[in-house]
Amino acid sequence: MITDKKQLLLITSRSELERGVNEGLSMHFEVHTTSSLHTGFNCALNLLPDIILIDYASYRSGRNFKNISNFKSTHFLNKAWLIVYADESLKMEVESRFRRVVDEFLYPPSVPALCGKLIKLVFANNSLSNFWKDSFMGLFNLMAKPVVLLQQDEIVAMNDSFKQHFRIEKIKGLKLTDLVQCENKAKVKNALRNFGRGKHMKASTQTALLLRSNKIRDAKISFSKLNKNSGNHFIMIIDFNGDEVMVNPKLGTNSELVEACFKENSNIPEFNFTKREKEIIQLLIKGYKTKDISSALFISPKTIEKHRSNIIKRTNSETILESIIYAINHNLIDLQKA
Repeated sequence: MITDKKQLLLITSRSELERGVNEGLSMHFEVHTTSSLHTGFNCALNLLPDIILIDYASYRSGRNFKNISNFKSTHFLNKAWLIVYADESLKMEVESRFRRVVDEFLYPPSVPALCGKLIKLVFANNSLSNFWKDSFMGLFNLMAKPVVLLQQDEIVAMNDSFKQHFRIEKIKGLKLTDLVQCENKAKVKNALRNFGRGKHMKASTQTALLLRSNKIRDAKISFSKLNKNSGNHFIMIIDFNGDEVMVNPKLGTNSELVEACFKENSNIPEFNFTKREKEIIQLLIKGYKTKDISSALFISPKTIEKHRSNIIKRTNSETILESIIYAINHNLIDLQKA
């Protein structure tokens, strides 16, 4: 289960330690307890905790501790922070046995001190790797549609599909407002700020986006907050087809404010090909080859190839066929002349 709290698995046979850890960490952690290393391993596989805390005093015999390396050798648990809690008098013994497989050793004199150490370790030093964040970023980079992560209107991460469509490699200083043509770009920034402060979890709308080649593409975009308690981090998914439902309208709450702002952005000058580009596209539709177009328009094959290249770039396409489909779908050429 994913919650806003960190997940901690405590492996101990001491009821007083279990009570103390629950009392001391309940504000910051979802604490789960098991009484043996064997059941603890199975529980960890189901829970995928952020921290696995093992009480050395409960399982000091070598036989009970012989399988502790399993916790770190399992792929699904290698993001968990494996910690052994022991009395400081046993420090040399503990570290000589488990230095290679344990991430951290803690020797606080009391349970409250142990809880304080854990809170500091996770939240103050930020030394704990977040399993769910890493998992999300893995999925983020696999998505076929352009996706960006936003902090307010600033782009902090983008997937490969976004880089390909917008021909952008570096994100330093790049803002969402760089991709829109609102006369007053402050409206977009304010809309996102109000969205972050409000109760709504998502927004989905049609708009027009400005690509780096100064082309305009119609798109359906969907925003969602990454965390209901952190109102300035969003994920934005872009669909240039505009006909797929990316966010179920029946789930969550939808912000009309964001929708209105981006619909206003769609009221922009219409994109058009040049006269020569239209002529070339119309001849391509008829099945003309470069040599035939050269004869028909009295221009060199080299010039035709340059026009073809420009058409592909201006439509943000990979092939001339894709550009032709784009031109037909957006009524940018007269098919009666083709």
